[in-house]
Amino acid sequence: MNRNSIMSKILLFVLIISLSTILSTTSCSSKKEISQEAFKVVHNEWIYNSTIYEVNIRQYTPEGTFKAFESHLSRLKELGVDVIWFMPIHPIGVVNRKGSLGSYYSVKDYIAVNPEYGNLDDFKSVVTKAHELGMKVIIDWVANHTSHDAVLITEHPDWYVRDSTGKVVSPFDWTDVAKLDYGKKELRQYIIDAMKFWIKDVGIDGFRCDVAAEVPTDFWTDARKQLDAIKPVFMLAEADKPELQQFAFDADYGWEFHHIMNQIAQGKETVTDIEKYLLKNISVYPKNTIKLNFITNHDENSWNGTEFERMGDAVKLFAALTFVMPGMPLIYSGQEVGFNKRLKFFDKDQISWNDSLGLTPFYKKLVELKKRNTALAAGDKGADIYRIKSSNDTNIFAFTRTNDSEKLFAIFNLTANEQKVSFDGDEYVDSYTEYMTGNVKTFSKGEEITLKPWEFFIYLKK
Repeated sequence: MNRNSIMSKILLFVLIISLSTILSTTSCSSKKEISQEAFKVVHNEWIYNSTIYEVNIRQYTPEGTFKAFESHLSRLKELGVDVIWFMPIHPIGVVNRKGSLGSYYSVKDYIAVNPEYGNLDDFKSVVTKAHELGMKVIIDWVANHTSHDAVLITEHPDWYVRDSTGKVVSPFDWTDVAKLDYGKKELRQYIIDAMKFWIKDVGIDGFRCDVAAEVPTDFWTDARKQLDAIKPVFMLAEADKPELQQFAFDADYGWEFHHIMNQIAQGKETVTDIEKYLLKNISVYPKNTIKLNFITNHDENSWNGTEFERMGDAVKLFAALTFVMPGMPLIYSGQEVGFNKRLKFFDKDQISWNDSLGLTPFYKKLVELKKRNTALAAGDKGADIYRIKSSNDTNIFAFTRTNDSEKLFAIFNLTANEQKVSFDGDEYVDSYTEYMTGNVKTFSKGEEITLKPWEFFIYLKK
C-alpha cells in the first residue's frame, strides 16, 4: 500500500476536508517544498524498532549520580529499551540560578560534566556498560543558550545576542540563560567541535537537541554532516518543524499528537482530531519522518502534571497507542512503575521505584511489541496506518497496519463510556491473537463488539 493510497483511504473518513483540496496540497505544494531528494538523512538500522528511555539523573536515585544510576542499566535492559537519553549532564550556572540546584538546561560548560553527578570517567563507565548491554546512549544538547556565567560568555562575549542597551538576551522567560548568536561562524564550529568531543572521546551515539527550531536549520545540517563523518549518529529534535527532518534530524517531537491525547482524555477532542493530525503529517513531512510519541516527559511531568493527572483512567490506553502509532515511543524516568508525582525541576527530588500498579510488565510487553513487529517500524520501513470505518467513528479508533509478513488490527475506545461498534468493509476480517491477553478471536464481517471505557485491543496476525 503506497503513501497516496493510505492518504486517500484516511480521507474517506475526514468529512470536514475535501478530497480535492488535500490531493492538491499533497501532490503539488508539499512535493515542491521537498523536491530535492526530500529526506537527506540516512537512519541507522537500530533506530527503526527502538524505544527511547529518558533519564533524569538528578532525581533517579537518592545520590543523583552516574554511579548510582549505573546499577539500573540491567533493569532497563530487562525492560527492553534500546536508546537511553540523558537529560543535560553539563555543569549548571550559578548566576541567576533558579531554585537551589538550577535548571539542567542552564549549561555552563559544553565539554564537562556536572560534578554533582560525578566525573567524566563515571559517565564514560555508564556509556561503556550501556553499550555492553546492547543499548545506545544519547545526551541532551542545549545549543540555543548557555548560563549567564558560562565559559563562552567570558571568553567570547560577542557570541551572544544582545538588546539595544548591550544586555545579553534571555529567550522567552528563561532568565537564567543567555541566547547565543548563530550569525557568528566561529560559534557554530565551536559548538560542533564540542559535540564531536562527546562522540569521539566519550563514545555516545547521538543527541536530543533542546528547542532545536530556535537554532538555524543550516547549522544543524552542517553539524549532522560533520558528526556522521565520525560515525553515523542519531539526532532527535525537540521541535515539530518539517525541514529539520529533511536535512538534519532522524526524529522530532510529536507535540501535537501528545496534546490531542490529553484533550481526548479530558473529553475535549475526538478521533477526528487524530485523523487531522495524520493527514497533516502526510502532507507536510518527508516520507521517512519519525515522530517521537509520548504521554509524559520531563517538561510535561514537572510543569503540566503527571500522565495520571492529565489522562486519568486512560493512561494505559494512550501509552499503548504511542507504541502502535507511526513513530518512536518514549518512556520517561519512573513512567514504567507508574510514578505519580510532579518532580521538582530546580531542586532535589526523588523517584519512588515501588511499582504499586504493576505497570512494568505492561510496558515491557509494549516495548517487545515495538521491537519485534515489523509493521510497527518507524519511518518508511513501517506499514501505513489504514483506518477501519465503523458505526461509531467519533469514539472508536480502529485501524490496521499490514506488510508482507505481519498484520496488526487495533481497536481503541477513546471515551470514558462503554461503546458498541461494528466495522465496515473486510480489511479487518481474519483470525488474530490479542497481544496483551493471548486470547484468540476471529472477526466476521459486520459483527458488533462492545468495549469498556478506555478499553483497547491489539490483535496480531502472522
